Amino acid sequence: MMATINLNPKKSPNLMENHSGNQWVKLNVGGTYFLTTKTTLSRDPSSFLSRLIQEDSDLISDKDENGAYLIDRDPRYFAPVLNYLRHGKLVLDGLSEEGVLEEAEFYNVTHLITLLRESISSRDTRPALDKKKVYRVLQCQENELTQLVSTMSDGWRFEQLVNIGTQYNYGSEENAEFLCVVSKECLTPLVGREQESNDRAKVLQQKGSRM
Repeated sequence: MMATINLNPKKSPNLMENHSGNQWVKLNVGGTYFLTTKTTLSRDPSSFLSRLIQEDSDLISDKDENGAYLIDRDPRYFAPVLNYLRHGKLVLDGLSEEGVLEEAEFYNVTHLITLLRESISSRDTRPALDKKKVYRVLQCQENELTQLVSTMSDGWRFEQLVNIGTQYNYGSEENAEFLCVVSKECLTPLVGREQESNDRAKVLQQKGSRM
């Protein structure tokens, strides 16, 4: 029994639909190549990208020597736009929302434009965090003052110096002891020991100002 070989080069409708639905497209955005599919670029039918890849496109776009569509835009801000078309999520990865919005408006990705505008509006109306000032009191001798002040770091600043050596007779003037009040601005509410240090430092500042 002889086998029958189909020499018809035409493919079945299912294969043709599968092939055309996943046809790869190369984009050259500001010198950076992006490889994606027609399916991804067609997620928003009214977008610049969807219109660009249509066979009867009314857009005029050159291609480079590798067959990639040439688009003169910033590739950094194009990546979040393309990823949004791929999976429907906005991932900024440290980029400014305004920069990505500029690209979303250029490519006319309508849902992404709405999402970014809402995100920017929410960010701008969010109340700023109140800065709280933390006070700490450090006890030291006179010969330790220079080292103490010079080694302060991590945002701590010198506020007030209170001499307690003479008042409490802790020693001679040369070895008098001091209370050094330092402060630091924080964005979180103060609790526990830090709040206690805060209150104590304010009392010492008032006391020191009267000396």
